[in-house]
Amino acid sequence: MEIWPAIDLRCGQVVRLAEGDMARATVYGADPAATARAFAAAGAANLHVVDLDGAFAGDARNRASVAAILAVTPARVQVGGGIRTMAAIEGWLGAGVARVVLGTAALEDPALVRAAARAFPGAIVVAVDARDGRVATRGWADVSAVSAAELGLRFADAGVAALLFTDVGRDGLLRGVNVEATAALAAAVPIPVLASGGVAGLADIAALKRHANIAGVVVGRALYEGRFTLAQALAEAA
Repeated sequence: MEIWPAIDLRCGQVVRLAEGDMARATVYGADPAATARAFAAAGAANLHVVDLDGAFAGDARNRASVAAILAVTPARVQVGGGIRTMAAIEGWLGAGVARVVLGTAALEDPALVRAAARAFPGAIVVAVDARDGRVATRGWADVSAVSAAELGLRFADAGVAALLFTDVGRDGLLRGVNVEATAALAAAVPIPVLASGGVAGLADIAALKRHANIAGVVVGRALYEGRFTLAQALAEAA
């Protein structure tokens, strides 16, 4: 199972939000490239980068920070946040990003997701961000009537690389990942699932690893708060 350390960007800083609330942000650094360099030195093969400002604005707002990250790490980088057009997808992939994460676009413009998955095999990830089981969009500010499984199944034959499932109600709170909901989604779809939201300790990684089709987990605040090291997470996931 893969470990994806998270680097969430707000105004060029490395932050973590609680439940996706921009008013509840904790700043962990002013140099995203230094954070990426440290993760790479600790053995990170993957990085999950989120342009939080872009998620709310609908277009890229932390492009310079992402470029700085790409310049210092050999890790595979996936980027999400405000990517809602083919031009935006092409722009990120052309800049050296390995995969782009589509959230709002997956719900509001599924044709875009399908077209992008055909044009860029292995490079498109669909974000399934759920609050109380229902898909949340636009920086998690809006909650739809669509269930997580329903959204995932819409792309079962689209050729997307993975589904990134986040329980918004647990994100950034260190209360434990929602293993049950993540496993249920993984069992319902033929697409590999990445877990996200609430990882508090190595036990969360161990619990996720027991379930088929859960391909990886995004880890954020637990790493920044020193709950465990990246080396320990990688060893647990191996």
